[in-house]
This record gives sequence, C-alpha cells and structure tokens, in this order.
Amino acid sequence: MSVPVAFLAVVLIWSTTPLAVKWSSEGAGFLPGALGRMGLATLLCVALVIGLRLRLPWHREARYTYAASSLGVYGALLCVYWGALYIPSGLIAVLFGLTPLVTGLFARVVLKERGLTPAKLTGTLLGLAGLAVIFGSGAALGPHAREGIEVVLLGVVLNAAGLVLVKRFNASLPSLATTTGALLVSTPLFLLTWLAFDGHWPAAVPTPALAAIVYLGVVGSVVGFSLYFYVLRRVEASAAALVTLITPVLALLLGAVVNHEPVNARVWTGALLVLAGLVLHQWGQAVLRRWPLAVKAREPE
Repeated sequence: MSVPVAFLAVVLIWSTTPLAVKWSSEGAGFLPGALGRMGLATLLCVALVIGLRLRLPWHREARYTYAASSLGVYGALLCVYWGALYIPSGLIAVLFGLTPLVTGLFARVVLKERGLTPAKLTGTLLGLAGLAVIFGSGAALGPHAREGIEVVLLGVVLNAAGLVLVKRFNASLPSLATTTGALLVSTPLFLLTWLAFDGHWPAAVPTPALAAIVYLGVVGSVVGFSLYFYVLRRVEASAAALVTLITPVLALLLGAVVNHEPVNARVWTGALLVLAGLVLHQWGQAVLRRWPLAVKAREPE
C-alpha cells in the first residue's frame, strides 16, 4: 500500500474514532468500553498473526518498541476514554491536534531532528494560544470539562512520547507485529486497571455503544494502528503526527451533526489557532526560505 493511501485511511478512521469512543464510554462505562475494545483487537491481531503464519519478533528492540507503543495505546487511550465522559468528541480530536507540536519537542531532544526554527516556535506558541482559548471555554462545556481537557492533554503527551520512542528504537518491525505487540502489553494493563478501579461489567450495553466497541476494536485499533505504524516507519515522527492536522475539523463537524454536541465560538476559534500553529510549525520555514526567491523572480530586469 502506498503511504498517501495509508495516510488518508488513518485520517478517515481517526476522524470517526472520537465519536465512537464517546458512545462506548457513555453506554458501557469508560473502563469496560476501553477493555472491550482492546480485548477484541488483541484477539483479532493474534488470530491474524497465527492465520498468516507471521513471526512475532521478541528481540530487545522489538520489546522496547512494544513497550513504547503501549504509551500511546494504554496511557493515551485511558486518558481519552475518561475525558470523553466530560468533553465533546470533536474537542478530543482538536486537543490531539497538538500532537505534532509536542512530538516536535520530543523529537528535537530524543531523535535530534531539525531544530526549533522561528516558524516552529511561532507555530508552537499559536497552538498554545489555541489551547488557552479552548481551556477558557471549559465552564461552558460542563462542570468537569476542564478536568477532561487536562486529562486528554496528558494523553497527548503520552502519545507523543510513545511515537518518538518507537521511531528511536527503529526496530523495523512489520506493522501488524508492532500493533499486536503493543496490544499484548496494553490489554493486560487495561484489565488490571478495570479490576482495580471498577471490576463491574454492565449487565446490558446499548446497541450504539456495542457497535462502537466493535468498530473501535476492529477498525479503530487493528486497521488504524497497523496503518499508522506503517506510515510512521516511512516518514519522520513529526510528519506522521500530521495525521492530526486534518482530523480535528472533521471530528468537530461529525460530533456536532451526528451527536448534537455543543461547539461554541471559543472552541472553533481555539481549533483554528491550533491548526494555524500546526501549518506554521510544519511548513512555515519552507515558505520563508522560498519567499525571497519568489520576490526576486518577480522583480523587473
């Protein structure tokens, strides 16, 4: 599969994932919803590995990669599922739109990628300004919305850290192997968390919540993670995180239209600032380098 096709598929999957997470969290509870999704995804991945007769690498770099991936699978998703109880699904996607900015900072330290140029710094500041605007709208979104925003932001940091560490270990694993290994590490952690803090499985799960869990387990986890790791292995970590540049607007629109979620002007303003920051962070320096050449080309001889 070509990288652009995989990139587009991940964008479409991740645009629908926040709404599915919200439905499963509200209908089944955030821990049962997360555990059901991870359990289904793990069973499917293991079945695929066995059915396709693939080898699951277990050397040191592979183990490190699985552990690093679990930061984004267990750590970030646990935060997302809890936060989905208190904030609109589209806002989750907007907050995760900050991932490239956080990833860029981590990549600078861990991977020694390109430095923090003026454009990247300005883009980061714009993203933080957008975050401040969104955070200011917390009171209008509900009594626990600010706590939801804070926890989802913690998930953003964990996801970015895992993304950079996967790139750092550079184990060159097949995408399905990376996904399966990450799930084999993460699912027991979800089970232990559920046993420690809940331990109760709902007697009845509404049909939308059950459908959301199945969708997330099959498409959102197995297909989505496999394609994402496929893209990640072929581009820079900060470029892979640009999947989140496109998903916020789509997720906001989907949540507002399908789930009738409140999206006020402050949220839209903050989202636009975050997106502007991402664009400047990724392409601003290239535009600045080309600007003098473009001006010179237009000057009369």
